[in-house]
Amino acid sequence: MQLQTPGVYVQEIATLPPSVAEVSTAIPAFIGYVETADAKPARISSILEYRTLFGMATLSKFGVRIASPAQGGPATIAVDAVAVPAGTKQTLFYSVSHYFMNGGGPCHIIPIGGETNMKADFAAGLTKLEALDEPTIIVFPEAVALSMDDYAELAAAALQQCNNLKDRFLVLDVPRGDVVAFRQKIGVDYLSYGAAYHPYLTTTINPLFTDDDVDVTGTVKTVDNGGEFKEKSIDGKLSSLRQTDTEIYNRIKETLARERVVLPASPAIAGVYARVDRDRGVWKAPAGVGVVGVVGPVDRITDAQQETLNIDPSAGKSINAIREFTGRGTLIWGTRTLAGNDNEWRYVPVRRLFITIEESAKKASAFAVFEPNDATTWLKVKGMIESYLYSL
Repeated sequence: MQLQTPGVYVQEIATLPPSVAEVSTAIPAFIGYVETADAKPARISSILEYRTLFGMATLSKFGVRIASPAQGGPATIAVDAVAVPAGTKQTLFYSVSHYFMNGGGPCHIIPIGGETNMKADFAAGLTKLEALDEPTIIVFPEAVALSMDDYAELAAAALQQCNNLKDRFLVLDVPRGDVVAFRQKIGVDYLSYGAAYHPYLTTTINPLFTDDDVDVTGTVKTVDNGGEFKEKSIDGKLSSLRQTDTEIYNRIKETLARERVVLPASPAIAGVYARVDRDRGVWKAPAGVGVVGVVGPVDRITDAQQETLNIDPSAGKSINAIREFTGRGTLIWGTRTLAGNDNEWRYVPVRRLFITIEESAKKASAFAVFEPNDATTWLKVKGMIESYLYSL
């Protein structure tokens, strides 16, 4: 400070180092297809914001068969079509809904589309994500529709991004439950920056559809004024029954209301990460906790089966099981990274804690970049980081 006029001056010199402000630990970025054309990446905090910016999901198609018993009585109703196959395009709405149901908070949506194919779309989305600083978790549930080779290539690129930036973690699914192929194709590089979960989940979310998306075929028996049974053939849209046969229409609607969306587990897992981080801390394992909004996993895993998922003697590549227990519900029953044989980075909370420490220290130390390279500067940085680590 240069003094220009005579007088008494007070110069305040900071003696204590600044403090480290911890970065957010669970801000997922969802890469996927959305309904709104030409949508731009955005940060959202609720499913209502998602609907406003990105629309809903692809409407489901159903085939319903009606069969009347020979001796009369109520007709049987059977649904032929699968409501929403896991990995179908424009099902990101369901995935983000499941994320919020499981305790998720703010997240980023990276809409994709317009490229030559699905693999190129996701690669372009991953490139867009690289420019964003805030996200700490990468999720792409719709990518399970890719071939195993393409999915593994996408996962390898995402793991490389996590390693290069060192501020994010990848949550993967096992496409179509093919554990053997997943382990063979996923590669061996940067495995500590990702974790895989198995199997898919049958959620409590109802698929979206209209009456015109439901094809109804079959026969029903009606009773005329004389008390005789008459057989009536039906072949058309559900909407055509709304006025002509209210009873059958209502029964079909009740049957379809029991249909559930099946989703890869990664969106719910990202929500659990956010919930556990908020309630306990990033150092707490996101395991042994319940998954909300599920009927149950699509496959039941035994202790013997989980042993083979936890440990892959040849190359690590641990896969975390999601299991259903009597009286306890559906729980995440594993917390290993893909680097299952690594003694330092075997567990998800260890890797995610160090990501948080490194990123927090890096951003808090930015003030020192252009300071004089002397003992005072180093003392401030050292004191600041030591204080932060002691508090942890």
